[in-house]
Amino acid sequence: MPAAEEVAIDPVVELKRAASRTSDWRARLNAAKELGALRAPQSAAILRRLLAEDPVYTVREEAYRQLTKLGEHAESPARKDSVQVKGLPKIIVRIRKSLAQGHEYVEFKEKLKKMRLDVYDVLEGDKGDGFDAWLEQQWKASF
Repeated sequence: MPAAEEVAIDPVVELKRAASRTSDWRARLNAAKELGALRAPQSAAILRRLLAEDPVYTVREEAYRQLTKLGEHAESPARKDSVQVKGLPKIIVRIRKSLAQGHEYVEFKEKLKKMRLDVYDVLEGDKGDGFDAWLEQQWKASF
């Protein structure tokens, strides 16, 4: 029986996909690191997009670092006070109202993660270690 043909996977294609995962800031961060190390001709273009458009500062910062390592001129990303998530107060209220009256914060957090992973991911990446405290404060303020 002949061996199955192995299909060569272009690492840049895989990293481009990872850099585009809207619900996984860690995958985008790792893709930025790997794109810089790979030094492929397409790396700079993907890193520039991350630098310009990614909502998570840590990802933008890594894209900047990797671009400069590649010898590319780039502007250091500005740290914004907070990520702007369109309609965040409404999202929080809708999820809170979808839960039983008297629910706990942990239930709210899990439902947000389940229903709006994209929003959860961006906020978690932006807030870092202070994410839980910040989210709980937003939840309490929604009552």
